[in-house]
Amino acid sequence: MKRREFIVLLGSAAATWPFAARAQQREPPRRVAILEPIAKDTPSSKARYTAFLEAFEQLGWTDGRNVQIVSRWGGGNDVETRKYVAELVALAPDVILAGGGSAAELMLKATRTIPIVFVILPDPVGSGFVERLSRPGGNATGFMMFEYNLCAKWLELLKEIAPSVTHAAVLRDPSFAHGIGQFAIIQAAAPSVGIEVSPIDLREPNQIERAIATFAQSPNGGIILTASGIGATNVNLIIAAAARYKLPAVYIQRPFVVAGGLISYGPNFADQYRRAAAYVDRILRGEKPADLPVQAPNKYELAINLKTAKALGLNVPPTLLTRADEVIE
Repeated sequence: MKRREFIVLLGSAAATWPFAARAQQREPPRRVAILEPIAKDTPSSKARYTAFLEAFEQLGWTDGRNVQIVSRWGGGNDVETRKYVAELVALAPDVILAGGGSAAELMLKATRTIPIVFVILPDPVGSGFVERLSRPGGNATGFMMFEYNLCAKWLELLKEIAPSVTHAAVLRDPSFAHGIGQFAIIQAAAPSVGIEVSPIDLREPNQIERAIATFAQSPNGGIILTASGIGATNVNLIIAAAARYKLPAVYIQRPFVVAGGLISYGPNFADQYRRAAAYVDRILRGEKPADLPVQAPNKYELAINLKTAKALGLNVPPTLLTRADEVIE
């Protein structure tokens, strides 16, 4: 190449470099929408949300720099949650993170094109959200809450920690399939444990309080709070009512026991949110939800609150204490 042609070529390339750099700088940040049907101040929601943000930042994403995170909290109000679904879908985000079965169900009714990563979802195949766990096949994938047989374990734990219990109220959200499914498993296990079960449908806070008060009029009762957004939102009310009416109660997650509940058995939800950050990252980098397998929890945790047990007049069996992952005194 002649010297004059080389100088012209070099000058032309140098002139384009600033434009390319400015174009890269002007590239808009990616957008991630997060929908939680529960309230932001529930015992577990802050830990879960923080776990996701920390893991997401470790993967190279910083809110306000290269990604915009838009979060909405339904507070257990179905009308508000549905409004937020429409609002977030209208924003056309690159990925939606949906917390719980109700959020995933509402999101999938609203969009079958925007990628969705669900977290703590009870039954993704049975609910029709994915074709199969290994290859979801649609626009959604994520992390299942548990296998349904876990629900029978709650009834067994209730009998083990409070042997005098003969009937239990199962607090559930009947408006979603997983609420009905959890009660069905508990009901099927009830005869072998020697506990009669009946459902309490979760609706408004006042209704929950009245239903527990009515149930407590019969002796030897206990409570099982199944997994649901409305249950998590009202967990402080339920813990207080269980203490007031001297009802042993079983919960699905450790933060509820830290907040004063008696005993819990279930997955570590914060860990699932950390793992979900990796799926959101992979989708933002070009992978498809249809190709990312739905994952199950890595382990389950048993937590017991001895202070609550003492207030209820319960002597926790040593065999149960030795199995516990955490004992709160």
